[in-house]
Amino acid sequence: MKILIDEDRCVAAGQCVAASPEVFDQRDEDGVVVLLAEEPSAELAEDVRQAAAVCPALAITVVD
Repeated sequence: MKILIDEDRCVAAGQCVAASPEVFDQRDEDGVVVLLAEEPSAELAEDVRQAAAVCPALAITVVD
């Protein structure tokens, strides 16, 4: 699994952080998503997919 982030689409809603705090964070200055793990472990896969699904801007892409 690989995660791609489109920072330009991010609206800083923070839903990704709520769904998977081990993989996502937000920049302090503007709240834009920060990827903590580009290729997270298999045990985090469901949380990452949930984060992508709840992103209101569709800024997260998961590639298997």
